[in-house]
Amino acid sequence: MAITAQEVNKLRQMTGAGMMDCKKALTEAEGDFEKAIDILRKKGQKVSASRADRETKEGTIVTQVSADGTTGYLLSLTCETDFVAKNEEFVAFANTALDLATSNNATSVADIQALPFEGNTVGEKIIELTGKIGEKIEISNFEVVKGEAVVPYIHSNGKLGVLVALTNTSGADVEEAGKDVAMQIAAMNPVAVDKDGVDATVIEREIEVGKDQARQEGKPEEMLEKIALGKLNKFYKENTLLSQAFVKDGSLSIAQYLDKVSKGMTVAAFKRVSIG
Repeated sequence: MAITAQEVNKLRQMTGAGMMDCKKALTEAEGDFEKAIDILRKKGQKVSASRADRETKEGTIVTQVSADGTTGYLLSLTCETDFVAKNEEFVAFANTALDLATSNNATSVADIQALPFEGNTVGEKIIELTGKIGEKIEISNFEVVKGEAVVPYIHSNGKLGVLVALTNTSGADVEEAGKDVAMQIAAMNPVAVDKDGVDATVIEREIEVGKDQARQEGKPEEMLEKIALGKLNKFYKENTLLSQAFVKDGSLSIAQYLDKVSKGMTVAAFKRVSIG
């Protein structure tokens, strides 16, 4: 019988299986979805479907930096339990997926899932692993950072990773400075490099919160805007990376610390990914 594209897509959404696998299963099952799912069970898709609503709060983060040190990559592979997160096959697959991503210039999770791997795709391999291991598995994040020098950092538990790109690094110990800044990012979770990088919606929210606080304190209506802007400046100081106090030396901001390491050195960009 003829199987429509809509039917194939429906089964694909139900199971997470590849398009061709879904079409073959539906053809063999003569359009019966339950039978088609049973056919796909051999490759683990049934498990994938049954666990689709599970949360993946465990996993591992892996990083790579290009040979010239100017591009950093970070990938997080997540699962349901810490036991699986420490599984050798699980960790090895995370590194393999990152290798494939970097060698094929992937820019998103969707790009990685579509890459060919062992006769299928990375996405189909994930479904196979789901069936084999018995937990929901997914690539939850893929980040790329470019700069004059990129330094990666993974926290000891493997569930928190940072990429930081530095500029004006001439003569500096990039690895040490980069690690210091990356550890700052891991600990303090800044919202942006500096105030110019803060999202407009965040600024609007902080101003409104500042006004509401001042209003509740009984401040005059005509003073609310000025008070809110003062609170916003405090928000910038505490929540943007270059303005934050350096955790290793509270007498310096991150901007001052970097300038002390090498005149003019600063942060161009960063990415922070946390699992759980």
